[in-house]
Amino acid sequence: MSRDKYETLLADLRSMERVLVAFSGGVDSVFLLHAANQALPGKVFAVTLSAPYTPQAEVKEAIALARDMNVRHELVNVSFPEELRNNPAERCYLCKRELFLQLKSIAEAEGIDHILDGTNMDDLDDHRPGRKALLELGIRSPLQDAGLTKQEIRALSKEEALPTWNKPNGTCLLTRIPHDTDVDEPELRRIEEGELFLKSIGFSSVRLRSHGELARIEVTEEVIPDLVAPHVRRQIDAHLKRLGYRHVTLDMAGYRMGSLNEQTV
Repeated sequence: MSRDKYETLLADLRSMERVLVAFSGGVDSVFLLHAANQALPGKVFAVTLSAPYTPQAEVKEAIALARDMNVRHELVNVSFPEELRNNPAERCYLCKRELFLQLKSIAEAEGIDHILDGTNMDDLDDHRPGRKALLELGIRSPLQDAGLTKQEIRALSKEEALPTWNKPNGTCLLTRIPHDTDVDEPELRRIEEGELFLKSIGFSSVRLRSHGELARIEVTEEVIPDLVAPHVRRQIDAHLKRLGYRHVTLDMAGYRMGSLNEQTV
């Protein structure tokens, strides 16, 4: 079934002739870029937009992946939009609109009619305000159009020998900070450094939610016992306090995407 969807995806891509792929280096965008390169060899342009709230480790990985895939690739650094400085609830819509407007300008300058993003079928069931901006701007989502789910994309990525088939989901660093909170670059780098440390000691699916002087760690439930082991707990506490946190806590509900969107009842 998923292989049939993949053939549908390739046929759709071939009909576009030339494409610009919004390339983050995540599971979906890597799979989309791979498919586009198969369908339209030599006619694919990948662009990675790096904002201050984009994890820099992800940017470096995107550059390396595009190089390994032998695809034309450009990295574009973008400034911090002032309308996002206080991390508003509608940040995803505002951010997507700003970033994809820049991609539209790049595509127009290149004479490319189709801009593609990696939205998949599962995203229809999630809280994705950024999707509204993509629809308004006429951005195409071929994975979704082919009916591909995240699980199918991971399975096909493994079949196609893509190194990202089991990569944890990623999001921008603004998702680590409560809404209506002023954000500056040092705080974003502190969060990223904290998460990189947690990943370096074995916690691949992790979020460091930052509440001022308090760091709230989310990991998947099955590894909570590993994190609270005395020697690991002390190591994490010391490292995050060196980054400026006064209190380091573990979220007992475990890791879940969008936890800062949860409503208290």
